[in-house]
Amino acid sequence: MLHNISITKVVQSKVEDIDFNNIPLGTTFTDHMFICDYENGEWTNPRIEPLALIPTHPAAMALHYGQAIFEGMKATVDTEGNPMLFRANKNATRLNTSADRMGMPNFPEELFVEGLKQLVDLERKWIPPTDGSALYLRPFMYADEPFIGMRAATHYKFIIMASPAGPFFSKRIKLWAEKQYIRAANGGTGEAKAAGNYAAAIRPTELAKAKGYDQVLWLDAVEHKYIQEVGTMNIFFKIDGKFITPKRDGSILDGITRMSVIDVLRDKGFEVIEREIIIDEIKDASEKGILEEAFGTGTAVGIAYIQEIGLDSDTIHVSDESPVGLEVNDALNAIKTGKVSDKFGWMIKVEKEIT
Repeated sequence: MLHNISITKVVQSKVEDIDFNNIPLGTTFTDHMFICDYENGEWTNPRIEPLALIPTHPAAMALHYGQAIFEGMKATVDTEGNPMLFRANKNATRLNTSADRMGMPNFPEELFVEGLKQLVDLERKWIPPTDGSALYLRPFMYADEPFIGMRAATHYKFIIMASPAGPFFSKRIKLWAEKQYIRAANGGTGEAKAAGNYAAAIRPTELAKAKGYDQVLWLDAVEHKYIQEVGTMNIFFKIDGKFITPKRDGSILDGITRMSVIDVLRDKGFEVIEREIIIDEIKDASEKGILEEAFGTGTAVGIAYIQEIGLDSDTIHVSDESPVGLEVNDALNAIKTGKVSDKFGWMIKVEKEIT
């Protein structure tokens, strides 16, 4: 262990009460959480303790000025029952990229990974054993200093909590290309995993669902024609044998799954192009019969296969099958569960250290 992380265990675990075949999405949490405090210019008192409510002053700056960021990742088990983390170092780096943009202090990346490992070690019985399921991990940081005034906070909390999760999307999804509301603009916070980005997406997502769609397909803020990403995912299109995905321009999240899918696709011999994509180009490809498949990628969803896209009064039919998407999803899951060799060096094994 690189860091002295104090551990206080619960008296009685709740894990025996969980039906892993019927896990309510986002409402079931494990016994413990990791916490660290930032004050006087440094992170102090890293600890794991029983999950509990956290006292919050009404003037906590995150509540008023929005300094709050988070990450999302999953722990799985390999064929020998060892808990495994997928590219946790990338999440640590991205958290600090978000922190920089939001005027928040960086969190030590080695402590980020160590905290994850020790928490997952303690909660290993909470990892669902069924295919497609995992222990979802939510590291987050927020300003807890009580102060009313527009400046960067001087006190923060960093917390990791965990929640067992089943497969996210079990069916092909439909997207609504949004032209009124925007997710991000150049120079904004689109590339950060900031809480406010998701708050701004709630209303348009609910409107899209009322139309019969599952998620919003976000377009650019100026011309409303360049594809950015989906509500909770990056996006890939296969057109005439090649994969294209929107290039990162400061408005698109640097997805960990996105970068991994690009590597897997290229390893399988596919050409992957990162560039600007106009929504009318996708419509045209569909009409010509060369739009072969499309899928979204993200930690929570894994890979979500796209059926169609609503655009104004038109419907863009994507595909009824996603053979390459399925192949890539299977490849990622095989790596995460140790069924195939991890030739990319992505997985971090969680050793048994806590007794």
